[in-house]
Amino acid sequence: MKRLLKKVVTPFLPKYEVTTTTYQIIPGLPVTKKFSRHPFERGAGKEAKEFYGKVISSEFTKKLAPVEVHLKVAGFTIQKAQFGPVENLNKKKIAHLA
Repeated sequence: MKRLLKKVVTPFLPKYEVTTTTYQIIPGLPVTKKFSRHPFERGAGKEAKEFYGKVISSEFTKKLAPVEVHLKVAGFTIQKAQFGPVENLNKKKIAHLA
C-alpha cells in the first residue's frame, strides 16, 4: 500500500537541483563563467541537500574560488553559498562558456 501511495504522490513532488557557477579570472581577458548543473529526481530532497553539503564543505570548492553554489527547488533558490569575491565581479563583462 505504501508503494502504491508513493507512486501516486511522486509525480507531484518538486524537482531538486544543485547548480555551480565557476568564474575564471585572467588579467587582461574578460572574466569567463562555467555553469554546471546536477539535477535530482522528484522528491529527492534529502539526497540533494546531502550533495549540496558535500560541495560546500569540500576543500576543492574553496580553493577553486570564486564559485557560487545554489540549491534549487522547482527553480527557486533555497540555499546559496559564495566562495571568493563573486559580488565584486562586473556582471556585464562576463563571457559565458557552454
